[in-house]
Amino acid sequence: MSDLPATSLAFAFLQAARIDSAVFAGQSLADGLLARVDAVVRPAVQDLVYGSLRCYGRGDFFLSRLLASPLAAEEVRALLLVAIYRLESRPDAAHTVVDQAVAAAGELAEGRFRGLVNGVLRNFLRQQEALRAAVATDAIAQAQHPGWWLARLQKAWPGDWQAIVAAGNAPPPMALRVNRRRSTRDEYLARLAAEGIVATPVGEVGLALAKPIAVERLPGFAAGLVSVQDPGAQLAATLLDPLPGSRVLDACAAPGGKTAHLLERAELDLLALDVKSSRCRRIAENLTRLGLHASLQAADCARLDTWWDGRPFDAVLADVACTASGVVRRNPDSKWLRREADIANFAAAQSRILDALWQVVRRGGKLLYVTCSVFPEENGEQINHFVANRPDARRAHEEQILPAAAHDGFYYCLLEKHA
Repeated sequence: MSDLPATSLAFAFLQAARIDSAVFAGQSLADGLLARVDAVVRPAVQDLVYGSLRCYGRGDFFLSRLLASPLAAEEVRALLLVAIYRLESRPDAAHTVVDQAVAAAGELAEGRFRGLVNGVLRNFLRQQEALRAAVATDAIAQAQHPGWWLARLQKAWPGDWQAIVAAGNAPPPMALRVNRRRSTRDEYLARLAAEGIVATPVGEVGLALAKPIAVERLPGFAAGLVSVQDPGAQLAATLLDPLPGSRVLDACAAPGGKTAHLLERAELDLLALDVKSSRCRRIAENLTRLGLHASLQAADCARLDTWWDGRPFDAVLADVACTASGVVRRNPDSKWLRREADIANFAAAQSRILDALWQVVRRGGKLLYVTCSVFPEENGEQINHFVANRPDARRAHEEQILPAAAHDGFYYCLLEKHA
């Protein structure tokens, strides 16, 4: 509990610091850390959490210069990182930020660090010009990515790594996918315009918003007229393109965006799998909102004996778990939670999934392999190894989409099975 007013900046600082501290202890934002925050203050807390984690390399560098020794009180250290992010993003409110951060510090460690928080933040304000200049001498602080991550990007993408890093440090865009069963893109674009929401067409049925808004503001969202989905992710259904009536498998389906898009495009006999029952419930909720139907099953797609009935599929979507290095701006904690060894671990799991799912594709059928990664070990190198050991597999389409201002990063490879 806290004595701070729930609408105060100090309260938002306190909540954000506790979430950041949980991340530094190894928890993921995907575990629902923000869901525990009251809905009224959640947007403000989310901004502080995501902003401070995106800028962690920079904030950590500043603290290394401002603290005489490492700070053992992790929540207090997290509070300083959150407050420094706010000072940099809202320099016009410096006095308020310091005052509210000190008030938040009074709720941590029995208030013993109020003076330290006050002193560090005031020193930051006095030294900020020199500190910002010093960032240029530190690669991690400047790029706001771990050193090993930068080395991997520089090796794989020597001409693009800086743009990839810049995209990873920026707030993500917001795009929509119009449910063609309930509206047309032109009709929905007109509805947005009537609400004063600026959007432009993108892709097959997508709309890119000029600026992100709460889904509650989207006309007809609850009625299933539209879903939030990145333009890069919308390519999956277009590339797999199963014929109406096809037997289709979405093997790693949660939260159901690509499942829904497939069903919006055609009537299909579709089975959606995910390893967790809770994630299958999310798929069901999304499909219900959109007025769509699929068979759902909680199962590990690589363990065929637990779910496959022996009937082959015409088309399989394998949107496999990966490092998510192409969507890091949406998951800013992943930059600091991931370890270099995770790449090999993910690649091994992806290989097992490919080997298993290839068995369920009918002859003449197709499998679309998808990651939201930019690391070649999970993408082209994975497929090179697979095709080299599968004489019945042929690349029909391969595409690496690097993250940019308008879309996230994805890898796609459409494999066809010889008849």
